[in-house]
Amino acid sequence: MVKDRLKDLRDLMLKYNIDAYIVPTSDPHQSEYIADYYKTRKYISGFTGSAGTFVITNNKAGLWTDGRYFIQATKELDGSGIDLYKMGVEGTPTIIEFLNSEVEENGIVAFDGETYSYSAYLDLKKGLKNKKILSDRDLIGEIWKNRPSKPMDKIFLHDVNYAGITAKEKIAKVKDFMEKNNIDYYLLSSLDDISYLLNIRGLDVDYNPVIISYVLINKDKTTLFVDLKKVDKNIIENLKLNGVEVDEYEIIFEELKNLNSTKTIYFNPSRVNVKLFNSLPENINKKTGIDFTTNMKAVKNTIEIKNQRNAYIKDGVALVKFLNWVEENVSSNNEITEMDCSRRLLEFRKEQELFIEPSFETISAYGENAALPHYSPSDRSPVYLRSKGLYLVDSGGQYLDGTTDITRTIALGDVTEEESLHYTLTLKSHIRLMLAIFKKGTKSSALDIIARQPLWEKGIDFNHGTGHGVGYFLACHEGPQNISPRSNNINMVPGMITSNEPGVYIEGSHGIRIENIMLCIDKFQTNFGEFYGFESLSLCPIDTKPVIKELLTSEEIQWLNEYHNRCYEELSKYLNGEELEYLKEKTKVI
Repeated sequence: MVKDRLKDLRDLMLKYNIDAYIVPTSDPHQSEYIADYYKTRKYISGFTGSAGTFVITNNKAGLWTDGRYFIQATKELDGSGIDLYKMGVEGTPTIIEFLNSEVEENGIVAFDGETYSYSAYLDLKKGLKNKKILSDRDLIGEIWKNRPSKPMDKIFLHDVNYAGITAKEKIAKVKDFMEKNNIDYYLLSSLDDISYLLNIRGLDVDYNPVIISYVLINKDKTTLFVDLKKVDKNIIENLKLNGVEVDEYEIIFEELKNLNSTKTIYFNPSRVNVKLFNSLPENINKKTGIDFTTNMKAVKNTIEIKNQRNAYIKDGVALVKFLNWVEENVSSNNEITEMDCSRRLLEFRKEQELFIEPSFETISAYGENAALPHYSPSDRSPVYLRSKGLYLVDSGGQYLDGTTDITRTIALGDVTEEESLHYTLTLKSHIRLMLAIFKKGTKSSALDIIARQPLWEKGIDFNHGTGHGVGYFLACHEGPQNISPRSNNINMVPGMITSNEPGVYIEGSHGIRIENIMLCIDKFQTNFGEFYGFESLSLCPIDTKPVIKELLTSEEIQWLNEYHNRCYEELSKYLNGEELEYLKEKTKVI
């Protein structure tokens, strides 16, 4: 099937005299999760991972992806005629290096400009030598038969009791930013930023309660561009009360063309697509940078933090019920699969008040499957849990009062010495970051080495970031902060919510990850300045069966025991019977 699609695509390339065609993993808003309509890279390559770029020439095809997906991509691309290019691995050419090598002078490189970011286009333009670039070719759309339709779910309001402040107040902060920086227009394309700013939500994208839309702000008005069939009268009235007008989604391009070319517009080049940029008057003054709204939503207000704490209590209750169910079934030799576990966990979450949907596809992985950080279980290839080895579950929920994300790895029976060692080192890494004290002004990426140190001391590492920002009834993965080897200039500040998820992955054997979500908090102030730390929002016992206690320091043991005491205090009031006994057993002092 993939080979047939590659042939169809190459036939179109020949028709349009295109020498190379690029298919990113994106939608018009550069979202991490995208609606089925925009899953063009998955359609053409067969690779189902959430990150990667496909490139095809007349005689070669390649997929570039990162370390999270090397194992998965190797399996899924096998026999497809598509080569895997492992990003970050020494000797792997970049996409630009590949294109310079494979496309002759004056050759044509093309892509769909509506799903290609302006910043990526600039990188391409700068890197390609003597090549022509076409940005108005949606070739996948021409060959994709029975393409899914665009989502049409209705918009709903996120009440101020959950949001903490009104859309009108948020817009006023944006306009203040514009005035201080001499900005006349602000073009906003990021879907979670738009939903945050206007206190609206939708179900256009799986796992992300957002609406496919644009926003344009000037000194006099704020306009939401969205498919009007999604907007009921009460939504329009509410937005109007907050100073927001509503117009059709596609009108944005004409609106941009008609802007005053003597004025200044601000946008994020990483989130604005090439088609939007090309719609701007040529001479309009352009200022670019990270979206101001991204920084706003990263620092949660007091209402959001209060509600988020409540969401994690509910989520912890669901997790304890689930883990008890798993261990009970495995110890009773009942036949349960990875997918059975995924479905049962969803049922436990659905029991919780204000639950809407999962925050991402559950990673339910037994044994060697857990070595794939983003493994997807399947009913087509069922894997049964047995009373030995390790089981990893990484999951989360979208609640009206918060977004959750948590990973637990548990021993289902006997584990090997290597598994115990790797589990203990992962736990040490997790605790080290939880215990971190850092001075005001510390970059979020600078914290990464703290978590990796226990693993590095044993010559072990993992190919993903240690932590990502977490939204508030929005995207599970959000910025601007992240804890990873990749440097950034974002300070970690109180109110930011970030994951802590070190791991160890041994291909063909096992995978381990322990993840809690942390709130950055004030710790103390001295003559040397302000110092911050972390508080765990996640509440669920960490399995101690695989732990080699002798490898833990007294400080690490103290943290674990205090954390488990807190888990019991917060969760026990919502559990009874066997589930309460399970919680009591799992939170015992070690």
